[in-house]
Amino acid sequence: VVVHSPGARRSLHPRCAGLDVHKDTVVAAVRLVEGDGSVRREVETFATTTPGLLALSDWLERHACPSIAMEATGIYWRPVWQVLASDDGRTLILANAAHVKNVPGRKTDVADAVWLSDLLAHGLIRPSFVPDAETRAMRDLLRTRKQLVREQASHVQRIQKTLEDANLKLASVLTDIMGQSGRAVLAALAAGETDPERLRALVGARVK
Repeated sequence: VVVHSPGARRSLHPRCAGLDVHKDTVVAAVRLVEGDGSVRREVETFATTTPGLLALSDWLERHACPSIAMEATGIYWRPVWQVLASDDGRTLILANAAHVKNVPGRKTDVADAVWLSDLLAHGLIRPSFVPDAETRAMRDLLRTRKQLVREQASHVQRIQKTLEDANLKLASVLTDIMGQSGRAVLAALAAGETDPERLRALVGARVK
């Protein structure tokens, strides 16, 4: 789609683009200020697959579009950002979705991608902080570890509840039922062992 319109005010970014990112597609709108001051817009839709995003990158390159804005939509913006950020000549701006949707003057019949390109052109987008790739990887690792620790605690609590339901007071005699001795006793119980002396023999001498 190609649209021509007169320039209403001087643009800070005469050649820029707005991306409306979805799960399966990216709607891209470039905003180009012509020599006579008029504005030309082109809108295309690309798939969010890797070939689709590479095609988007090539399309932006053909339009010599160095400034690009997109909304922080869930996690869908991340692959788009990673592909487009591979070109050092580009400036990527991640916009807070709530902020750009509440800037006065938005028309309901204006596509999100075109609206983002207009906001970017006039310097009306406050960029969100996006850490470098190494920091993002470390954040993801720490979040995954935190989630795994939480899941581990939940599993231990479920085991304790099952033992209490069976009136097995293992947590009353062992500080850590998931330690080496506790696991040995649990394995024996699961195998059908009920003799207290044999179960006691599985507990290490230095266990608290």
